[in-house]
Amino acid sequence: MKTYQRLAANVLAVVWAFAVVHAGAQPLPKAVDQGGAAARHVYATSGVHNNKGCMPPEKCVAARKPGEPTDPQYPTWWSSDWTMYRVFSGFDRFPPPYASPPAGLTARDYEVSYGSTYYDASYVPPDGDGQGAMMEHYVKRCLPIFPFANTFTCSFVSLGNKAYFLRYEDRPPGTPACCQFSLQNHPPRQDFIKHLPYNASQSAHLRASLQAYSLTVGPQKILFGYAFEKQARPDSVDRSAAPYRHPQSFFFSGAPTDPPNAPIVSQNYTNFRMQKPNPLSTWNQVKEMCSPEPEWCCLFDGDCPTGNHTSDTISTRKTVLDWATMHGAGPMPAADSKSPSK
Repeated sequence: MKTYQRLAANVLAVVWAFAVVHAGAQPLPKAVDQGGAAARHVYATSGVHNNKGCMPPEKCVAARKPGEPTDPQYPTWWSSDWTMYRVFSGFDRFPPPYASPPAGLTARDYEVSYGSTYYDASYVPPDGDGQGAMMEHYVKRCLPIFPFANTFTCSFVSLGNKAYFLRYEDRPPGTPACCQFSLQNHPPRQDFIKHLPYNASQSAHLRASLQAYSLTVGPQKILFGYAFEKQARPDSVDRSAAPYRHPQSFFFSGAPTDPPNAPIVSQNYTNFRMQKPNPLSTWNQVKEMCSPEPEWCCLFDGDCPTGNHTSDTISTRKTVLDWATMHGAGPMPAADSKSPSK
């Protein structure tokens, strides 16, 4: 399992890095925290959320081969619901990307949950630190990438360079409503897909209607990928916008331990639209739920000094994915373009 966690750490760093903070958090004593916590909470993400390990920047850009399609891009702002499939059986025979519901699988092979994502590349935070905003909201089932129960509602919010994790009334006892994940973790840029290799075999799924971009790492084939529709089409809200390739799904390897029993996860977008998010129901939650200086989220060994962990963190830190260790030295490893297999 330790090998799996180290491999998964390399892949899931590109997964919205602000979206993995739900393992727990605690305030750090100022005497210990001075000059250290901010640096400990910067994680290399192959250029998707910061430039750590990406100098020069081209170091973290995936080369495109002759004949491969041009890269799709996010609109300046958008909103989308999605259906999340936590696949725990049959994924070896029927790998993602998936249709809705996943073709070849049955309802005995996966759990269904729901959520929404909100994005605005033009947003500038009040303090002027960075640009862009993004919120992923998971209803009753948080992102299942850690080896413990994800049966609570959560949101991951990145405003400019700062990233936060929010939990609600159904959160585990003793866990905070808000904690600070990082001071250097901006939303993916509109052209973020340039950091992922094009995957021709995955693009052939669903009657070749997709363009898939993904990484698979190591002998366990730890997976992280995005699928976009191959054909551009008009937006459902902004009829004046030029047709574009809509995102179809976000698929990746979750934690295979039980709980959460999530070897493969796919978030399939529904009603993706160029609708500017309403700050009152998205970004403003940070101001309402977080103090001006939120406590740090302590997920990984090295995030916080020994002995400063709440009981919630102590129960998970031995098995949590250790990005701090894995990403201190550089970008993601070279990709393996094959689909995941057992």
